[in-house]
Amino acid sequence: MSFLLKYQVTTAPISYTTPPFPSLYWPFPISGAQIEYLYNAHDMWRFTLLWTLIIVVATHLVAAGYAMITQWRSWKVIWIVPVIYGLVGGVEALIAGSVVGGLLGGVYTAGFFNMSTWIPFLWGIINALVLILSSFAIQGGL
Repeated sequence: MSFLLKYQVTTAPISYTTPPFPSLYWPFPISGAQIEYLYNAHDMWRFTLLWTLIIVVATHLVAAGYAMITQWRSWKVIWIVPVIYGLVGGVEALIAGSVVGGLLGGVYTAGFFNMSTWIPFLWGIINALVLILSSFAIQGGL
């Protein structure tokens, strides 16, 4: 019974194959339609997780580079900073990307929507910006 429902409920075209990972296309149709969509919740989760890993780890490594520049005098132990920042960023990205990707996949699948490949990229940026914003102490407000 579930086999029958799986193929009757999906909105994916019959010839659908998952696009290769980045698959970011030019959003303005200058040379024709080359739009890529994601239809499966697993693909949505995977793209969101990968983009979040790339962007958040890159953000952490930029912060590690700044820390290395400011603390260059202690050269004997400074090499461990990018390793620790990269590991912490990877764990944070794994958790945030999995949660957001799972939610996006569930919402888009439940609504029978197709997802542009730009949406996981944008959510990866949003995850990194939330991390940056949460790193500041808010003393007065809220």
